[in-house]
Amino acid sequence: MNINQKIATYLYKEKTRGDHFIISPEAAALHTAFLKYLKEKKAFLKYEKSVKALDDTPNEQFELIQQWIGAFVAGSQQFNSEAVIEVAVLLLTDNFDTKHVVHTETKKEIAGMHGEHGVLQSGKYQLDYNRFMERLEEFKREEVPKYEQFTHLKKTLAERRKKSLRLEEFKPRVLSSFVRNKLIDKVYLPIFGDNLAKQIGTAGENTRTDRMGLLLLISPPGYGKTTLMEYIASRLGLIFMKINGPALGHHITSLDPADAPNRAAAQELEKLNLALEMGDNTLLYLDDIQHCNPEFLQKFISLCDAQRKIEGIWKGETKTYDFRGKRVAVVMAGNPYTESGDKFQIPDMLANRADIYNLGDIIGDDAAVFKMSYLENSLTSNSTLAQLANKSMKDVYTLISMAETGQKDGLNFEANHSPAELNEYISVLKKMLRIRDVILKVNQEYIRSAAISEDYRVEPSFKLQGSYRNMNKLAEKVVPIMNDKELETLIVAHYEGEVQTLTSDAEANFLKLKELMENQTAEETTRWATIKQTFAKNNAARGVGADNPMGQVVAGMQRFSEGIEGIREVLERE
Repeated sequence: MNINQKIATYLYKEKTRGDHFIISPEAAALHTAFLKYLKEKKAFLKYEKSVKALDDTPNEQFELIQQWIGAFVAGSQQFNSEAVIEVAVLLLTDNFDTKHVVHTETKKEIAGMHGEHGVLQSGKYQLDYNRFMERLEEFKREEVPKYEQFTHLKKTLAERRKKSLRLEEFKPRVLSSFVRNKLIDKVYLPIFGDNLAKQIGTAGENTRTDRMGLLLLISPPGYGKTTLMEYIASRLGLIFMKINGPALGHHITSLDPADAPNRAAAQELEKLNLALEMGDNTLLYLDDIQHCNPEFLQKFISLCDAQRKIEGIWKGETKTYDFRGKRVAVVMAGNPYTESGDKFQIPDMLANRADIYNLGDIIGDDAAVFKMSYLENSLTSNSTLAQLANKSMKDVYTLISMAETGQKDGLNFEANHSPAELNEYISVLKKMLRIRDVILKVNQEYIRSAAISEDYRVEPSFKLQGSYRNMNKLAEKVVPIMNDKELETLIVAHYEGEVQTLTSDAEANFLKLKELMENQTAEETTRWATIKQTFAKNNAARGVGADNPMGQVVAGMQRFSEGIEGIREVLERE
């Protein structure tokens, strides 16, 4: 408030409090000392006469009284000038009464203060309550609104920038259905932990200073690569910066957003460079790298070495980012096949430096936990088993053992289950075990087929998948009353739907599936043998042309051999 508001507030409080003005002890002491001094110096009559001469001009009279008191204070070491105006008012109005003096200290010396500040002298602070309140009022009036305006503006700009950078998208969000199974605990987390220790460092006396490395996950879709890495980022407190490989495509070879052919690719490159610019507490995750150009992937080779540097583009300017000693991890994930069905070839320079793992493969002696993970991840997808999982995971493993072995003696349950519930659980789990075995065969054949060179194939490549996603889709349709024939029909129907996406490879892949399930009909067995025979013939004749005479000779000999074989079959029939 301004000076007029202060005066008005003071007068209002004084008038509403009583019929007189209160007097401060400082003013009372100065009033008494001033009059005593005048009398001692025999100057009181002179003072009184000079003041009375200005009765017609009270303003000048008030100023004169202040000058008299000011002259007295200037020659005294005991009083200061702060009470001069109050004493002048008391003398002008002749309204001094000792009963109106309020003996309250407004000044205090506070000792034992720590720190350095202009108001402190030798650890002491001279508190003047009136001055302090005046400064506090000024601070509330002048500084607080400015600060509130500043914080509001800062928040607005931060929210605007946060929205433009899409920072909310980079927070790890672990799926509510994420299953922390034995495979993750016993296999994945230990091996991933070793790699991440090389990249972001470990705590303790043996902290690494040569941080390096790259984690490369190659597996079929549906094994939870992204979900698992998002979970790890959440547990480590890292920003999860996911770069979408399909959005980049094969045409992107540079990290510069300006070189992107479309806005989607440019946006992914901007995210990538933002992750580099953050420079700490970041997990950079490149997903579906089989869709990316090998030249683009090779840009990250330098991060695998101890130098830990990479060239990026930030706001149109080239920058070198040095991640030595920083909590920055780089993870790439991809599938064995590209979107066109071709085999995905990891750049050699990258593969030689990265730690590569296949989430869809059995690692070492962990076949049992790998098989168990299929059941663990599908529990919540089946309505019957979801009830069991909510009661006790320990009982889940007990009942799986019962379903596998048929052994019921000596088994204890943690939760209470009725006989009817136990029968339903066992019935569903037996069917789930059959589904798991089929899907495992499909998974292993997919991986085996992906590892074979085209030159050595004796049958078409197998592209059906046996992932957690397939297991979950089938698990949600399993009910206790389903019989074996219905179960087999369910599995076949599921893959009949998936095989349609393979177009010209659909028939070969479906017949291979029936072979894996060991339920081919005689007609299907004959057809499958014909397809393999034709494939082998075409594969052997591959490359025959006008510029390949030797290939023509081989093809001619093969046709001659087929003709002889046909004659032999006719003679055998006759």
